[in-house]
Amino acid sequence: MKKLRLPPEPEVLQGLSAGDEVLLTGDALTLRDAALARMEALAAQGAGPPFELAGELVFYAAPTPAGAGRPCAAIGPTTSARMDRFLPLLLASGVVAVLGKGPRGEEARAKHQEHGVVYFTAVGGIAALLGSRVDGIETVAWEDLGPEAVRRVSLSDFPVVVAIDSAGRDYLAGQRALYRRDKQ
Repeated sequence: MKKLRLPPEPEVLQGLSAGDEVLLTGDALTLRDAALARMEALAAQGAGPPFELAGELVFYAAPTPAGAGRPCAAIGPTTSARMDRFLPLLLASGVVAVLGKGPRGEEARAKHQEHGVVYFTAVGGIAALLGSRVDGIETVAWEDLGPEAVRRVSLSDFPVVVAIDSAGRDYLAGQRALYRRDKQ
């Protein structure tokens, strides 16, 4: 199990390989459908968001309010393929890694490779457990979006897998291919 401090250093990200298990510690920004759509609308007007994305890890998630004695009771990754249409916008903003769940399309994989950006995936369905790995949370922008407001979450040994590494190797696609081959 590797440990990675956030925000991630580019040379550390380049040293990760598809399939590596990693514990993330440090700050990440949460962005989901509504916040990404707002960013897209701003970009169409020639404007940027009221926060910096360069060098950041973006976590596709909407943390719940505080509960169970924690800053957020639960936080789970959302389906990354649904965010693929926003990936070029994030990459143009200087994002160096993203975190979500599930496989990405071939076009997204190619974009990750082209920009040397890592895609981490976390297990879905265990949001309450993952909430125990959040030490702090603050709203950064767009509180009117409710659960989908942009938040800075402070993660502590948050378990993930490198799904697509900076060279574009796709761990999940490889696992699916092995499964299909074994089923034949």
